[in-house]
Amino acid sequence: MANNNTYWMIVTESDNFKITKEKNFDIQGIDFPNRKKAQRMIKNDRVLYYVKESRSFFATATVLSDSFEDDSKIWVHHNPDEKFIYRVNLESNIVVDEGIDAKYLAPSMEYVKRWPPEMWEMAFFGMLHIISQKDFRHIESELIRSK
Repeated sequence: MANNNTYWMIVTESDNFKITKEKNFDIQGIDFPNRKKAQRMIKNDRVLYYVKESRSFFATATVLSDSFEDDSKIWVHHNPDEKFIYRVNLESNIVVDEGIDAKYLAPSMEYVKRWPPEMWEMAFFGMLHIISQKDFRHIESELIRSK
């Protein structure tokens, strides 16, 4: 049976990751610039969390709903009009307190190979990225190992 799931990487700020974590990863909102990708999120897709400030991977989750819109304010943004209205319900899989520094894992990711090695961080601009199942599984296994 073919695996038709999409593997997503959410690049988030530490404040918003903390909010999502405090909500037990029940819900995730995506910003307006990534709305087209967010609208493609469906049940059983998988999500990897990368936190910008620490340049680290912190969690994986499974999507429990197709995407929907909700404009209730949950997360913070420098633009007061951004409410991350493109949302999915989630369930956390692996969550670590001490993130895994991306500089050790990112260079080996298929997704990051589009950029010169010294510019790997360019791969983490923007909030929502599609990554390969191989990249996802590799980072998830490192998160499990670090627990």
